[in-house]
Amino acid sequence: MIWVAVDAMGGDLGPEVLIKGAVWAAREHGVGIILVGLKETIEEALANLDFQGLPIKIAPATQVVEMDEAPSEALRRKKDSSIRVAFELVKKGEAAAVVSAGNSGATLATALFVLGRMEGVERPAIATVFPTLKEPTVLIDAGANVDCKPRHLFQFGLMAAVFAQEVLACENPRVGLLSIGEEGGKGNQLVKKTFGLFKQSSLNFVGNIEGRDIFRGDVDVVVCDGFVGNICLKLSEGLADAILRMLSREIKASFSSRLGYLLARRAFDNFRRRVDWAEYGGAPLLGVAGVAIICHGRSQEKAIKNAIRNAKEFAERSVPEKLQQSLLNSKDLFLIKSQVG
Repeated sequence: MIWVAVDAMGGDLGPEVLIKGAVWAAREHGVGIILVGLKETIEEALANLDFQGLPIKIAPATQVVEMDEAPSEALRRKKDSSIRVAFELVKKGEAAAVVSAGNSGATLATALFVLGRMEGVERPAIATVFPTLKEPTVLIDAGANVDCKPRHLFQFGLMAAVFAQEVLACENPRVGLLSIGEEGGKGNQLVKKTFGLFKQSSLNFVGNIEGRDIFRGDVDVVVCDGFVGNICLKLSEGLADAILRMLSREIKASFSSRLGYLLARRAFDNFRRRVDWAEYGGAPLLGVAGVAIICHGRSQEKAIKNAIRNAKEFAERSVPEKLQQSLLNSKDLFLIKSQVG
Protein backbone atom coordinates (compact mmCIF):
# COMPACT_ATOMS: atom_id res chain seq x y z
CA MET A 1 0.00 0.00 0.00
CA ILE A 2 1.13 3.53 -0.79
CA TRP A 3 1.34 5.73 2.32
CA VAL A 4 1.08 9.51 2.00
CA ALA A 5 2.21 11.87 4.76
CA VAL A 6 -0.24 14.76 5.10
CA ASP A 7 0.80 17.97 6.84
CA ALA A 8 -2.31 18.22 9.00
CA MET A 9 -1.35 21.61 10.43
CA GLY A 10 -0.81 23.54 7.18
CA GLY A 11 -3.33 25.68 5.32
CA ASP A 12 -5.59 28.63 6.00
CA LEU A 13 -8.75 26.71 6.89
CA GLY A 14 -7.55 24.64 9.83
CA PRO A 15 -6.73 20.98 10.48
CA GLU A 16 -10.36 19.83 10.33
CA VAL A 17 -10.62 20.54 6.60
CA LEU A 18 -7.30 18.84 5.82
CA ILE A 19 -8.15 15.79 7.88
CA LYS A 20 -11.60 15.43 6.30
CA GLY A 21 -9.98 15.50 2.87
CA ALA A 22 -7.42 12.92 3.96
CA VAL A 23 -10.09 10.57 5.31
CA TRP A 24 -12.04 11.01 2.07
CA ALA A 25 -8.93 10.07 0.08
CA ALA A 26 -8.30 6.97 2.19
CA ARG A 27 -11.86 5.82 1.60
CA GLU A 28 -12.09 6.66 -2.12
CA HIS A 29 -8.56 5.96 -3.38
CA GLY A 30 -7.37 3.16 -1.11
CA VAL A 31 -4.31 5.06 0.03
CA GLY A 32 -2.71 4.91 3.44
CA ILE A 33 -2.71 8.24 5.30
CA ILE A 34 -0.22 9.44 7.89
CA LEU A 35 -1.57 12.58 9.55
CA VAL A 36 1.36 14.63 10.79
CA GLY A 37 0.94 17.31 13.44
CA LEU A 38 -0.20 18.04 16.97
CA LYS A 39 -1.51 14.70 18.25
CA GLU A 40 -4.38 16.05 20.36
CA THR A 41 -5.60 18.36 17.59
CA ILE A 42 -5.63 15.52 15.08
CA GLU A 43 -7.41 13.16 17.47
CA GLU A 44 -10.09 15.78 18.18
CA ALA A 45 -10.76 16.20 14.46
CA LEU A 46 -10.84 12.44 13.86
CA ALA A 47 -13.31 11.97 16.73
CA ASN A 48 -15.97 13.66 14.59
CA LEU A 49 -15.32 11.49 11.53
CA ASP A 50 -16.09 7.93 10.51
CA PHE A 51 -12.68 6.47 9.73
CA GLN A 52 -12.95 3.02 11.29
CA GLY A 53 -11.25 0.39 9.17
CA LEU A 54 -9.40 2.93 7.06
CA PRO A 55 -5.57 2.92 6.82
CA ILE A 56 -5.01 6.08 8.85
CA LYS A 57 -2.38 6.73 11.50
CA ILE A 58 -0.85 9.69 13.30
CA ALA A 59 2.76 10.85 13.33
CA PRO A 60 3.14 13.39 16.17
CA ALA A 61 4.90 16.71 15.64
CA THR A 62 5.21 19.36 18.33
CA GLN A 63 5.67 22.46 16.16
CA VAL A 64 3.74 24.25 13.42
CA VAL A 65 5.11 26.49 10.66
CA GLU A 66 2.88 29.55 10.28
CA MET A 67 1.80 30.73 6.83
CA ASP A 68 3.69 34.02 7.13
CA GLU A 69 6.82 32.57 8.68
CA ALA A 70 10.17 32.96 6.89
CA PRO A 71 11.20 29.58 5.43
CA SER A 72 14.79 29.89 6.63
CA GLU A 73 13.67 30.65 10.18
CA ALA A 74 11.21 27.76 10.17
CA LEU A 75 13.84 25.36 8.89
CA ARG A 76 16.37 26.42 11.52
CA ARG A 77 14.15 26.80 14.57
CA LYS A 78 11.35 24.29 14.06
CA LYS A 79 13.03 20.94 13.63
CA ASP A 80 9.93 19.10 14.87
CA SER A 81 7.41 20.93 12.69
CA SER A 82 4.67 18.96 10.94
CA ILE A 83 6.15 19.63 7.50
CA ARG A 84 9.65 18.60 8.65
CA VAL A 85 8.39 15.37 10.22
CA ALA A 86 6.37 14.60 7.07
CA PHE A 87 9.44 14.78 4.82
CA GLU A 88 11.49 12.80 7.34
CA LEU A 89 8.93 10.00 6.98
CA VAL A 90 9.60 9.93 3.23
CA LYS A 91 13.35 9.92 3.79
CA LYS A 92 13.02 6.96 6.17
CA GLY A 93 10.82 5.08 3.71
CA GLU A 94 7.74 5.16 5.93
CA ALA A 95 5.81 7.30 3.43
CA ALA A 96 6.00 7.59 -0.35
CA ALA A 97 4.93 11.22 -0.65
CA VAL A 98 4.09 14.43 1.19
CA VAL A 99 1.02 16.61 0.70
CA SER A 100 0.96 20.08 2.26
CA ALA A 101 -1.30 23.11 2.05
CA GLY A 102 0.97 25.03 4.39
CA ASN A 103 3.67 27.63 3.87
CA SER A 104 4.86 26.85 0.32
CA GLY A 105 8.26 28.46 0.84
CA ALA A 106 8.86 26.38 3.94
CA THR A 107 7.64 23.27 2.13
CA LEU A 108 10.13 23.87 -0.68
CA ALA A 109 12.99 24.62 1.71
CA THR A 110 12.25 21.58 3.86
CA ALA A 111 11.92 19.26 0.86
CA LEU A 112 15.32 20.40 -0.37
CA PHE A 113 16.93 20.09 3.06
CA VAL A 114 15.53 16.65 3.89
CA LEU A 115 15.19 14.93 0.50
CA GLY A 116 17.70 16.89 -1.54
CA ARG A 117 17.73 17.78 -5.22
CA MET A 118 17.78 15.30 -8.04
CA GLU A 119 21.19 14.91 -9.60
CA GLY A 120 21.68 17.57 -12.25
CA VAL A 121 18.83 19.75 -10.99
CA GLU A 122 19.80 23.24 -9.92
CA ARG A 123 16.36 24.53 -8.91
CA PRO A 124 13.19 22.53 -8.29
CA ALA A 125 10.02 24.08 -9.73
CA ILE A 126 6.26 23.84 -9.26
CA ALA A 127 4.38 22.29 -12.19
CA THR A 128 0.66 22.98 -12.37
CA VAL A 129 -1.86 21.54 -14.83
CA PHE A 130 -4.17 23.90 -16.72
CA PRO A 131 -7.38 22.86 -18.49
CA THR A 132 -7.49 23.90 -22.16
CA LEU A 133 -9.76 23.63 -25.20
CA LYS A 134 -7.89 20.41 -26.02
CA GLU A 135 -5.73 18.37 -23.67
CA PRO A 136 -4.37 19.67 -20.33
CA THR A 137 -1.21 21.79 -20.35
CA VAL A 138 1.61 21.87 -17.79
CA LEU A 139 2.79 25.32 -16.69
CA ILE A 140 6.18 25.51 -14.98
CA ASP A 141 7.26 27.34 -12.76
CA ALA A 142 4.10 28.29 -10.83
CA GLY A 143 5.83 30.12 -8.00
CA ALA A 144 8.92 28.42 -6.58
CA ASN A 145 11.53 30.64 -8.28
CA VAL A 146 10.78 34.32 -8.85
CA ASP A 147 14.28 35.20 -10.08
CA CYS A 148 15.70 32.90 -12.72
CA LYS A 149 18.51 32.56 -15.23
CA PRO A 150 18.11 31.12 -18.75
CA ARG A 151 19.54 27.76 -17.73
CA HIS A 152 16.93 27.49 -14.98
CA LEU A 153 14.02 28.02 -17.37
CA PHE A 154 15.55 25.55 -19.80
CA GLN A 155 15.83 22.95 -17.06
CA PHE A 156 12.21 23.59 -16.07
CA GLY A 157 11.27 22.76 -19.65
CA LEU A 158 13.25 19.52 -19.55
CA MET A 159 11.55 18.42 -16.34
CA ALA A 160 8.05 19.41 -17.46
CA ALA A 161 8.46 17.59 -20.78
CA VAL A 162 9.21 14.35 -18.92
CA PHE A 163 6.29 15.03 -16.56
CA ALA A 164 3.97 15.54 -19.54
CA GLN A 165 5.12 12.24 -21.02
CA GLU A 166 4.74 10.23 -17.84
CA VAL A 167 1.62 11.81 -16.32
CA LEU A 168 -0.31 13.29 -19.25
CA ALA A 169 0.73 10.60 -21.75
CA CYS A 170 2.15 13.07 -24.31
CA GLU A 171 4.43 11.17 -26.69
CA ASN A 172 6.43 14.17 -27.88
CA PRO A 173 5.43 17.16 -25.70
CA ARG A 174 5.27 20.52 -27.44
CA VAL A 175 7.14 23.08 -25.36
CA GLY A 176 6.37 26.80 -25.52
CA LEU A 177 8.16 29.73 -23.85
CA LEU A 178 5.81 32.34 -22.40
CA SER A 179 6.56 35.81 -23.76
CA ILE A 180 4.93 39.03 -24.98
CA GLY A 181 5.08 38.02 -28.63
CA GLU A 182 5.51 34.94 -30.79
CA GLU A 183 8.64 36.19 -32.55
CA GLY A 184 11.98 34.94 -31.25
CA GLY A 185 13.21 38.47 -30.65
CA LYS A 186 10.31 39.39 -28.36
CA GLY A 187 10.56 39.44 -24.57
CA ASN A 188 13.03 40.50 -21.91
CA GLN A 189 16.66 39.38 -21.83
CA LEU A 190 15.78 36.29 -19.81
CA VAL A 191 13.26 35.11 -22.38
CA LYS A 192 15.49 35.92 -25.35
CA LYS A 193 18.45 33.98 -23.97
CA THR A 194 16.24 31.07 -22.93
CA PHE A 195 14.74 31.00 -26.43
CA GLY A 196 18.23 30.36 -27.81
CA LEU A 197 18.78 27.41 -25.47
CA PHE A 198 15.51 25.78 -26.44
CA LYS A 199 16.25 26.27 -30.15
CA GLN A 200 19.50 24.34 -29.74
CA SER A 201 17.88 21.51 -27.79
CA SER A 202 16.31 18.26 -28.92
CA LEU A 203 12.99 19.17 -27.28
CA ASN A 204 9.92 19.70 -29.43
CA PHE A 205 10.17 23.47 -28.99
CA VAL A 206 7.43 25.39 -30.82
CA GLY A 207 8.77 28.85 -29.94
CA ASN A 208 7.33 31.71 -27.95
CA ILE A 209 3.68 31.72 -26.97
CA GLU A 210 1.53 34.50 -25.54
CA GLY A 211 -0.73 34.38 -22.52
CA ARG A 212 -3.83 33.99 -24.67
CA ASP A 213 -2.38 30.81 -26.19
CA ILE A 214 -2.15 28.87 -22.92
CA PHE A 215 -5.78 27.77 -22.91
CA ARG A 216 -5.96 26.93 -26.61
CA GLY A 217 -4.13 23.69 -25.96
CA ASP A 218 -1.62 24.05 -28.79
CA VAL A 219 1.31 23.30 -26.46
CA ASP A 220 1.76 20.67 -23.77
CA VAL A 221 4.30 22.59 -21.67
CA VAL A 222 4.43 26.33 -20.91
CA VAL A 223 7.73 27.58 -19.46
CA CYS A 224 8.14 30.79 -17.45
CA ASP A 225 9.73 32.01 -14.24
CA GLY A 226 7.88 31.60 -10.95
CA PHE A 227 6.93 35.27 -10.72
CA VAL A 228 5.09 35.25 -14.05
CA GLY A 229 3.79 31.73 -13.53
CA ASN A 230 2.21 32.45 -10.18
CA ILE A 231 0.48 35.52 -11.59
CA CYS A 232 -0.86 33.40 -14.48
CA LEU A 233 -2.09 30.78 -12.04
CA LYS A 234 -3.87 33.21 -9.71
CA LEU A 235 -5.30 35.20 -12.62
CA SER A 236 -6.75 32.10 -14.25
CA GLU A 237 -8.27 30.92 -10.98
CA GLY A 238 -9.80 34.31 -10.31
CA LEU A 239 -11.16 34.54 -13.84
CA ALA A 240 -12.69 31.06 -13.68
CA ASP A 241 -14.34 31.89 -10.35
CA ALA A 242 -15.67 35.20 -11.71
CA ILE A 243 -17.10 33.53 -14.83
CA LEU A 244 -18.89 30.91 -12.74
CA ARG A 245 -20.34 33.62 -10.50
CA MET A 246 -21.47 35.64 -13.52
CA LEU A 247 -23.16 32.58 -15.02
CA SER A 248 -24.89 31.86 -11.72
CA ARG A 249 -26.12 35.44 -11.51
CA GLU A 250 -27.45 35.37 -15.07
CA ILE A 251 -29.17 32.02 -14.53
CA LYS A 252 -31.03 33.39 -11.50
CA ALA A 253 -32.02 36.60 -13.30
CA SER A 254 -35.17 35.27 -14.96
CA PHE A 255 -37.48 32.28 -15.21
CA SER A 256 -36.40 31.56 -18.78
CA SER A 257 -32.75 31.55 -17.72
CA ARG A 258 -33.47 29.09 -14.91
CA LEU A 259 -35.39 26.89 -17.33
CA GLY A 260 -32.52 26.99 -19.78
CA TYR A 261 -30.12 25.99 -17.03
CA LEU A 262 -32.23 22.95 -16.17
CA LEU A 263 -32.11 21.85 -19.81
CA ALA A 264 -28.33 22.35 -20.02
CA ARG A 265 -27.44 21.45 -16.46
CA ARG A 266 -25.13 18.59 -17.38
CA ALA A 267 -23.11 20.82 -19.70
CA PHE A 268 -22.83 23.51 -17.01
CA ASP A 269 -21.74 20.96 -14.41
CA ASN A 270 -19.09 19.55 -16.74
CA PHE A 271 -17.78 23.05 -17.41
CA ARG A 272 -17.64 23.82 -13.70
CA ARG A 273 -15.62 20.68 -13.05
CA ARG A 274 -13.15 21.45 -15.84
CA VAL A 275 -12.32 24.91 -14.53
CA ASP A 276 -12.43 24.08 -10.82
CA TRP A 277 -8.84 24.08 -9.54
CA ALA A 278 -9.85 21.78 -6.69
CA GLU A 279 -10.39 19.00 -9.24
CA TYR A 280 -6.66 19.08 -9.98
CA GLY A 281 -5.68 18.89 -6.31
CA GLY A 282 -2.18 20.21 -5.75
CA ALA A 283 0.90 20.84 -7.86
CA PRO A 284 4.00 18.63 -7.80
CA LEU A 285 7.38 20.06 -6.89
CA LEU A 286 9.61 18.73 -9.66
CA GLY A 287 13.32 18.34 -9.07
CA VAL A 288 13.37 17.14 -5.47
CA ALA A 289 14.29 13.53 -4.76
CA GLY A 290 10.78 12.41 -3.87
CA VAL A 291 7.09 13.15 -4.33
CA ALA A 292 5.98 16.48 -2.86
CA ILE A 293 2.57 17.98 -3.63
CA ILE A 294 1.94 21.63 -2.79
CA CYS A 295 -1.69 22.69 -2.31
CA HIS A 296 -3.38 26.07 -2.04
CA GLY A 297 -3.54 27.40 1.47
CA ARG A 298 -7.30 27.77 1.04
CA SER A 299 -7.80 24.19 -0.15
CA GLN A 300 -11.09 22.58 0.83
CA GLU A 301 -11.65 18.86 1.43
CA LYS A 302 -12.02 18.01 -2.26
CA ALA A 303 -8.74 19.66 -3.22
CA ILE A 304 -6.89 17.80 -0.45
CA LYS A 305 -8.49 14.52 -1.47
CA ASN A 306 -7.44 15.01 -5.08
CA ALA A 307 -3.94 16.12 -4.11
CA ILE A 308 -3.51 12.88 -2.19
CA ARG A 309 -4.79 10.98 -5.23
CA ASN A 310 -2.11 12.69 -7.32
CA ALA A 311 0.57 11.89 -4.76
CA LYS A 312 -0.41 8.23 -4.78
CA GLU A 313 -0.39 8.06 -8.58
CA PHE A 314 2.99 9.78 -8.88
CA ALA A 315 4.50 7.39 -6.34
CA GLU A 316 2.97 4.34 -8.04
CA ARG A 317 4.30 5.45 -11.42
CA SER A 318 7.74 6.22 -9.95
CA VAL A 319 7.60 9.68 -11.51
CA PRO A 320 10.62 11.10 -9.61
CA GLU A 321 12.78 8.11 -10.56
CA LYS A 322 11.77 8.35 -14.22
CA LEU A 323 12.36 12.09 -14.19
CA GLN A 324 15.82 11.59 -12.71
CA GLN A 325 16.76 8.93 -15.25
CA SER A 326 15.50 11.02 -18.16
CA LEU A 327 17.53 14.02 -17.01
CA LEU A 328 20.69 11.95 -16.65
CA ASN A 329 20.17 10.47 -20.11
CA SER A 330 19.33 13.80 -21.72
CA LYS A 331 21.65 14.97 -24.47
CA ASP A 332 20.61 18.53 -23.65
CA LEU A 333 22.35 18.73 -20.27
CA PHE A 334 25.47 20.11 -21.93
CA LEU A 335 23.46 23.22 -22.83
CA ILE A 336 22.90 23.87 -19.12
CA LYS A 337 26.52 23.17 -18.21
CA SER A 338 27.67 25.62 -20.88
CA GLN A 339 25.70 28.43 -19.22
CA VAL A 340 27.62 30.27 -16.53
CA GLY A 341 25.16 33.18 -16.13
